[in-house]
Amino acid sequence: MDLTFRTNKGKFNYRVGAIIIKDGKVLMVKNSRASYYYSVGGRVKFNETCDAAIVREVKEELGVDMEIDYLAYFHENLFDEKDTNEHFHEIALFYIMKPIKDWSKIACNSFVEEDGAKEYLEWLPIDKLSEFMAYPAFFASELKVLHRELKHITEVRNCRV
Repeated sequence: MDLTFRTNKGKFNYRVGAIIIKDGKVLMVKNSRASYYYSVGGRVKFNETCDAAIVREVKEELGVDMEIDYLAYFHENLFDEKDTNEHFHEIALFYIMKPIKDWSKIACNSFVEEDGAKEYLEWLPIDKLSEFMAYPAFFASELKVLHRELKHITEVRNCRV
């Protein structure tokens, strides 16, 4: 059971995200129904640790095993989803990941749970990330200079609540 639920004011998500960087680019996901890119990752399941969740999500979405390098960001995110106009209150932990083996085997075979939209992967240049509609938005500035300490980021954007 995913740690997500609806309320009469919107939806709560407990999520993990993978930051996968290679040659100055970050690996992002897009799907056929969304107008924006988002991080590799997904929802934490009940009785699952965050560390286990990100390793599982990466394996499910990319088809390869990766390991955690370190936890980089604790992200509180309040937003209205652009395409559905649904209000979200999301807590997300973002991990810097590293491959265990060969990068070349990365392939996306996942679908959006809610409606079955096909997902696909794209390497976006970090130095031009602000030119893309990509979330979380803080990636555009934060990924230019990586740090080893955990950083807490709060974003409130386009909220009707």
